[in-house]
Amino acid sequence: MSDPKPSGEYQVLARKYRPQSFDDIIGQDAMVKTLRNAFATNRVAHAFMLTGVRGIGKTTTARLLARALNYETDDIAGPSVDFPVLGKHCADIMASSHMDVLEMDAASRTGVENMREMLDGVRYAPVDARYKVYIIDEVHMLSTGAFNALLKTLEEPPDHAKFIFATTEIRKVPITVLSRCQRFDLRRVDVAELSAHLKSISEQEDAKISDDGLALIARAAEGSVRDGLSLLDQAIVQRLDKDSEVSMEQVRDMLGLADRVRVLDLFGLAALGDAKGALTEMRAQYDHGADPVVIMRDMLDLCHEVSRAKAMGDADGMDASPDVARKVGEIADALTMGQATRLWQMLLKAYKDTRLAPDPLAAAEMALLRLCVAAEMPPPELAAKLIADMGSEGRAKDIAGFAPKAPASDPAPQSRESGGSQPVSMTARKPALESEPEPAPTEAVMFNSLEDIANHAEAEGSRALRSDIETCLRLVSFAPGKIVFEPAPMSPPRLPAYLKEKLKDWTGQDWSIVIEKAPVGTETIRERRNREVKEQDDSDRNHPDLIAALNLFKGAQLVETRERAPKSAQIIAGNFGAKPQDDHL
Repeated sequence: MSDPKPSGEYQVLARKYRPQSFDDIIGQDAMVKTLRNAFATNRVAHAFMLTGVRGIGKTTTARLLARALNYETDDIAGPSVDFPVLGKHCADIMASSHMDVLEMDAASRTGVENMREMLDGVRYAPVDARYKVYIIDEVHMLSTGAFNALLKTLEEPPDHAKFIFATTEIRKVPITVLSRCQRFDLRRVDVAELSAHLKSISEQEDAKISDDGLALIARAAEGSVRDGLSLLDQAIVQRLDKDSEVSMEQVRDMLGLADRVRVLDLFGLAALGDAKGALTEMRAQYDHGADPVVIMRDMLDLCHEVSRAKAMGDADGMDASPDVARKVGEIADALTMGQATRLWQMLLKAYKDTRLAPDPLAAAEMALLRLCVAAEMPPPELAAKLIADMGSEGRAKDIAGFAPKAPASDPAPQSRESGGSQPVSMTARKPALESEPEPAPTEAVMFNSLEDIANHAEAEGSRALRSDIETCLRLVSFAPGKIVFEPAPMSPPRLPAYLKEKLKDWTGQDWSIVIEKAPVGTETIRERRNREVKEQDDSDRNHPDLIAALNLFKGAQLVETRERAPKSAQIIAGNFGAKPQDDHL
């Protein structure tokens, strides 16, 4: 796997341990399996699109593909993804010096002239190898003209040409190009697999690094193998001597990370409203060298873990030590789901503010204070119930677990005290929402069509809802109690929930609102009306009497068509002395 260099010449780990075969690639089993099957059955595509985050192995995979396409030994004369021995062209291809394997960096050669220059040689057969392979890195950087120049060749390439594209921005690649390529999404390598890979390399380098330190490096790499190897390179030089082990504390200091357990304590203090303890712990971690931006990012990760533990009812499945998993479970038990999601939104804004603030520590401390203030507020679920109670009874009821104001005779609650990295008590209030019978609707109505609902919405003073119903719902089926529809483009995301709520208020029963995601080709009420008006107008304009009248009066033009008034309306108008409106076009 390693790429040996002359003695005395240092080579960074990211280059030294670059995969030399498909067996060396980690974390991309699905891609490797697909390629093996394609080569085994001789169903090899003429163009490949490799996408993924930086450092995941796109360029390396492209060179391995070029090597596989042109693999040739004394015993093997066809394409192969298995390289038992070094092939005739392998060394030159991996060194990017083979004349039939052309690599182009689209970030520096974006113009249509560069693309035409490269494609001029496509029609010529390869000089030495089996295929002429074109590798274009960062292909999304090509200009529109360059993509257009590439399209025709990409659609009907000669048999001896293969194209391999790599990009980190797949959405910027035109769909016309994507549709002509076999696409592989290289996924991020998970922490456990990357940690094992880093441990294997550190052993080959005769470097001792603690398992916890390797886990920190793998987590900081965020799924990028190259970033992980670069950080490992940096960690190895932290050794005091050749036989010493690099500890987790040394790796943490190198990365500027805070202790995960201490960040969890900080999160617990802020989530439960201990402002003094949270600020003290924040300042202690800052004095120890932790970056406030990194702390906010770690708190975001912990908030995600707490929310998952709350939703799934189990924190043991998270990727953390048992003591961290236990504390995450305790915090999850102390919070409601509404509080957890509220914390996430606040921490997300806090993370952005801390990154942009001139004083990151001050921004982080203000964010902690906001979290502490939010902890003293009712949970969102309870707040909704309080508002409902105020609307129905004109006052806020004292709901178990969270009263608006404690009576003066009640003893003062014990204050929580914590400082530094002391364990946080998770015996916080956990409000239990009392279930009360729903008030019966004053007047229930029945609806037999979507138009009935739209008309009733306007009668109730909700013209916006009527407009949304008529323009955003493409009805699939309607039955009392159930509506199935396909949302029109630009349909408000909250419309189904709002419509469901209104229908329950009007009818006194729960309605099922089903969204049909697959296109069914139906029309909205507004689209149907517009179509009917257009069809009627076309019919009127093609009426034989109108055509005869226009032919009779030379130069006459149709100015306007009007709906004929009903017969009953004409009779009523005549009885009251008004002149009935004549039928006319």
